[in-house]
Amino acid sequence: MTTAFDPVDLAGTRLVNRIAMAPMTRSRAEAARRVPTRLTAEYYAQRASAGLIITEGVQPTAVGQGYPATPGLHTAEQIAAWREVTDAVHERGGRIFAQLMHAGRISHPDVLGEGLHPVGPSAVTPAGQLFTGTGLTDFVAPRELTADEVLETIEGFAAAARNAVEAGFDGVEVHGANGYLVHQFLATGSNHRTDEWGGPVENRIRFAVEVVKAVADAIGPERTALRISPANPYNDIAESDTDELYAALVTAIDPVGIAYLHLTEAVPGIRELTVDLRKRFSGTFVLNPHTEGPTGPESLTLIEDGTADILAYGALFLANPDLPARLLAGGPYNTPDSAGFFGGDHRGYTDYPSL
Repeated sequence: MTTAFDPVDLAGTRLVNRIAMAPMTRSRAEAARRVPTRLTAEYYAQRASAGLIITEGVQPTAVGQGYPATPGLHTAEQIAAWREVTDAVHERGGRIFAQLMHAGRISHPDVLGEGLHPVGPSAVTPAGQLFTGTGLTDFVAPRELTADEVLETIEGFAAAARNAVEAGFDGVEVHGANGYLVHQFLATGSNHRTDEWGGPVENRIRFAVEVVKAVADAIGPERTALRISPANPYNDIAESDTDELYAALVTAIDPVGIAYLHLTEAVPGIRELTVDLRKRFSGTFVLNPHTEGPTGPESLTLIEDGTADILAYGALFLANPDLPARLLAGGPYNTPDSAGFFGGDHRGYTDYPSL
């Protein structure tokens, strides 16, 4: 029987176990230059016993930033700073993928600066507010991307992927979940386009498919991955055809031969769809399962019963830098402190004790 503590081959990259650190925004980049710090390198190196680390969302372009103090991968300074992070992880035997996250309409001019304005597939203002650094602020209507700008945005993902490899990452995960730009193109509530990028399912999946293909062409499919979160209403997303939409998307990307598909069960009651998509995808399947609280040791059976190849842990990995060892030992576990989730110094970041 396969367990979460067995190694796995990830498209030619050997992972020492099947426990992944899920991507989690921490908002601790150096704000002006959007670069990770030495504290960031320490944070990820502490968690290098994961089979795979997936970083926090990293903006592929300046206009892709969604929140204050998040890092980018579009300048030479950012590449150099990330090299310190990847070196630190590799020195401890870890593997690390950068998550490329273009926030799209989930942003604000006050966050972007430099005269930039949030963009999206359509000029549909999301409901709710965003923390901009000075407080909660209403979202603004995004500027609809022109057809040429859609193509430029796809190339922006590919360029950031090349930068990631230069920075020493083992690969990149395209963030197609949680209401950010790729997800905005997928969903009928945020995509009102009438050209080849909107309308029927085959058009709404086109942006996600072309981004994945462009990244795979740039750095190789074995270094490329995609994250999705079917039926996730986060960031004011409305999907009218979830089952058909994701079946078409997974069927379209499967021939590309990417390293893994990462599915987040953001809502209850979609395990049947999860199982269906796992069958449609011929590569490695990473699952962040729906649980009432943080994903815990009880989810390890999802590896044993074949529901997933790799299990992604979020908050529990945030609070337990040596999580694989704790899971193997049956605990004990540090409790995540939400006060240190976003922004700040080492407290709630690198000061969680190991066993």
